[in-house]
Amino acid sequence: MTDTRRRVKVYTLNEDRQWDDRGTGHVSSGYVERLKGMSLLVRAESDGSLLLESKINPNTAYQKQQDTLIVWSEAENYDLALSFQEKAGCDEIWEKICQVQGKDPSVDITQDLVDESEEERFDDMSSPGLELPSCELSRLEEIAELVASSLPSPLRREKLALALENEGYIKKLLELFHVCEDLENVEGLHHLYEIIKGIFLLNRTALFEVMFSEECIMDVIGCLEYDPALSQPRKHREFLTKTAKFKEVIPISDPELKQKIHQTYRVQYIQDMVLPTPSVFEENMLSTLHSFIFFNKVEIVGMLQEDEKFLTDLFAQLTDEATDEEKRQELVNFLKEFCAFSQTLQPQNRDAFFKTLSNMGILPALEVILGMDDTQVRSAATDIFSYLVEYNPSMVREFVMQEAQQNDDDILLINLIIEHMICDTDPELGGAVQLMGLLRTLVDPENMLATANKTEKTEFLGFFYKHCMHVLTAPLLANTTEDKPSKDDFQTAQLLALVLELLTFCVEHHTYHIKNYIINKDILRRVLVLMASKHAFLALCALRFKRKIIGLKDEFYNRYIMKSFLFEPVVKAFLNNGSRYNLMNSAIIEMFEFIRVEDIKSLTAHVVENYWKALEDVDYVQTFKGLKLRFEQQRERQDNPKLDSMRSILRNHRYRRDARTLEDEEEMWFNTDEDDMEDGEAVVSPSDKAKNDDDIMDPISKFMERKKLKESEEKEVLLKTNLSGRQSPSFKLSLSSGTKTTLSSQSPATNLPGSPGSPGSPGSPGSPGSIPKSTSQTAAITTKGGLVGLVDYPDDDEDDDEDDDKEDTLPLSKKAKFES
Repeated sequence: MTDTRRRVKVYTLNEDRQWDDRGTGHVSSGYVERLKGMSLLVRAESDGSLLLESKINPNTAYQKQQDTLIVWSEAENYDLALSFQEKAGCDEIWEKICQVQGKDPSVDITQDLVDESEEERFDDMSSPGLELPSCELSRLEEIAELVASSLPSPLRREKLALALENEGYIKKLLELFHVCEDLENVEGLHHLYEIIKGIFLLNRTALFEVMFSEECIMDVIGCLEYDPALSQPRKHREFLTKTAKFKEVIPISDPELKQKIHQTYRVQYIQDMVLPTPSVFEENMLSTLHSFIFFNKVEIVGMLQEDEKFLTDLFAQLTDEATDEEKRQELVNFLKEFCAFSQTLQPQNRDAFFKTLSNMGILPALEVILGMDDTQVRSAATDIFSYLVEYNPSMVREFVMQEAQQNDDDILLINLIIEHMICDTDPELGGAVQLMGLLRTLVDPENMLATANKTEKTEFLGFFYKHCMHVLTAPLLANTTEDKPSKDDFQTAQLLALVLELLTFCVEHHTYHIKNYIINKDILRRVLVLMASKHAFLALCALRFKRKIIGLKDEFYNRYIMKSFLFEPVVKAFLNNGSRYNLMNSAIIEMFEFIRVEDIKSLTAHVVENYWKALEDVDYVQTFKGLKLRFEQQRERQDNPKLDSMRSILRNHRYRRDARTLEDEEEMWFNTDEDDMEDGEAVVSPSDKAKNDDDIMDPISKFMERKKLKESEEKEVLLKTNLSGRQSPSFKLSLSSGTKTTLSSQSPATNLPGSPGSPGSPGSPGSPGSIPKSTSQTAAITTKGGLVGLVDYPDDDEDDDEDDDKEDTLPLSKKAKFES
């Protein structure tokens, strides 16, 4: 296999007709079995991966441009380009392509026979070349028709381009243009417009180099002024010569560079302003024009970068206090455009470009510029800063940490950026949004480096929280000194929302730095003042900030929240929102639901103990009742530590009894008549009597009594909810036989039927038909509870039986309510 490795950059043309950089590698040509032919292969220089594998198709038109470019189309809308570092490499690959296609390497384009019918191909191949009419005024119409008829056929386009190039025809046409203008021959000028436009659509680099030369380009623009569709000609030449002025902010000594800048500007003007908007068919024909502009920009940046004197003078004048404001603005605008041009560079060249700017002192220069009063200059400097941050945030971080050792906090570059964000006068805060994005990139740990000697994250975040965070939070702290925002206009609200967005990002991605800052500066309490804002988006930003903190489930944060009673602003906002079903309502409920589902015990207890009275009537969701239940379960565990440990032991498989033994015991319990029991006697199987130890059974008895009390109370709550006519909850909380529940305080209204103090219970004094069997009943319930606790089968049907028993013992008044 022939292996001719050369360093290249691979480009593809995107939908916007712009060249996208696909990577740098080394190109070779060789036979590829899978493609069944000689192919171009490009392997990445970084990891050796395959960037390009393209078969050299005999019918594909390859173009060689500017000595170091090879351009071709793989498909109808897929254009490729190889940009060679060395001319020798380009020539070698071009020879391989021509060898496969049987062409002479001296040509700049190989013939393309696609879309040619056999008849057309035979006719065209039988004629040696295309003969152009003599370039005379009387034959302009004939020339225009010839150009128009050649465009649909690729082979005829190629022959027309070769004829125009070989005979110097374009310069003869431009001489006729001067004659027509002098004679005011409008018809001839219209024909010339069609001819020149058609030549553009031939998409031929050699023709563009003639048309865009210094002696021809203005005449070409003049021809394109006389569009037949317009009643009056355009005045493009007048604009380029009188209105558009070329300013050399720093004198350019290289005449070739100066000529290249002029040419690129004018060709860009032709593409954007002079040529009519191309149709879908014509747009593909202008790909070479796009390429011409693109690679010209690459060349300009490279030539400027190599001119050390030019860059030295540029930065010297930028930072010189004696430079007047108008001159400095021109210098900044030039530097901005220079950085914009650099985006066309290959990655390794872009690295060298920004490294050169860094060595020249671009960051200190930006610091000086950002400290000025001129908003236009500051805006351009911000754009330059954004290029630097996007390219290499570590370089910017290193600079600001170094300057902190020498300068005060007020004049640090990063603090100047924050101040410009805070002081943005744009009502929509367009600049502030851009700057906030840059700050977010700088404080993002994901793009920070870690080496053996140091960790950038630790160093920079320590610096940021010490020197910069107080500047960022200043507008927040200044606006939240009272119970409501001191300024609540739209622009201030937008600014505070941006600050909160960045702080929320810090909570999520930073660890102890932001935690210490929030707790020590009492930031969360100040943020929650914004819950009282009339702007819903700002109140939601404040809520989102707290939700992000709670989501960390960090007990340091939780203790801070409880100590400062920081749920109060949220509960107030919830109650003030009323019954409106909106984003605020949903967001607050979601926060409490998160606490319940994640079982954050400290926050659950705090919310129930301090805000239950305000939230207990909320019944369209079960979130708050669920929180209350969680709280009561916690209290039960605290009150009965033996029960928790005992239950964990009993769940061990060694204490599980045989299923048949359980069934026999349950059957015996259900078949026993309560009237046959003696006072205080419980039905207990012989196998269990040995285990009926006081230390075990006492907590079980208390637990089961509390459980039955809780189940009765829940039944009453659900009954009242259903009878009140309010919307039924979307889900109900249910208790299984193994659930541990308790009530912290028992009210008379929640006594179970049959319990002391229940007016209709059989065991209460003075009730009709009362018989002294309450002790026996209690013992039966306790024993049954003991059986349940000892067995703990998941498929136990005991819940249903208990519910039936309780329904039979309900007071008459409650039975009437259920039946109604």
